[in-house]
Amino acid sequence: MQKIIRSMSSREYRFGGIQWQTQEDADQDVLVEEMHNLIVWNDDVNTFDHVIESLMEICDHYPEQAEQCALIIHHKGKCGVKKGTFEILRPQAEALIDRGIQATIDY
Repeated sequence: MQKIIRSMSSREYRFGGIQWQTQEDADQDVLVEEMHNLIVWNDDVNTFDHVIESLMEICDHYPEQAEQCALIIHHKGKCGVKKGTFEILRPQAEALIDRGIQATIDY
């Protein structure tokens, strides 16, 4: 996504003993990457061990982090297990889905 950001630039000038400053507005195109959440949803099929192991292998979670996410998924119905750009999260979401775990990426 590209956004136009307004910025101010200033310049200082000296002439003799006099100093003055000018300011200019400028529009700049800046590429801003949006961050998304990889969300894992609760189901009645997958075991805690399967979800924990999958989060550790696919999302690089530590065992404690994966266990906490699994508990949140179980009790709240879902958990944002990873934050990143869509390009980074998509292969992880697909890998979780390939293991039978319901996963989506929010926008």
